[in-house]
Amino acid sequence: MARVVVAQATHGEIAHGILAFIGVERGDDAAQAARLAQRILGYRIFADAQGKMNLNVAAIQGGVLLVPQFTLAADTHQGTRASFTPAAPPEQGQRLFETLVEHIKLQHAPVATGVFGADMQVHLINDGPVTFWLRVTANSATGAE
Repeated sequence: MARVVVAQATHGEIAHGILAFIGVERGDDAAQAARLAQRILGYRIFADAQGKMNLNVAAIQGGVLLVPQFTLAADTHQGTRASFTPAAPPEQGQRLFETLVEHIKLQHAPVATGVFGADMQVHLINDGPVTFWLRVTANSATGAE
């Protein structure tokens, strides 16, 4: 279960499924958004009858909640304060976030989202805990991994 609250109202909510925080960096493009959509929907992270992580979100008829998260692009390698230089400019970040949302909506339902640039409160019950970091590079988006 996960939900996003904006201005004291629930904006997006799913029952069982995937909560994905989405960060966009400078140089990211639409091909990477499309590849990330494939990875999110195809990633086998849910248990089968034998308890093995063999099922994707479609197999469990789960939802997908996509939350734009600017701070994921932070450079934290030095010092005690994050640098956001790697992050995409807001217009590019929003455009690619919306591209990702559309790719996922074309292939799966239900899909819910947070609000780009908003002050959001994200509530989740992490079942597991199971948390993965999926990253798509320019090479992986073109199949040259």
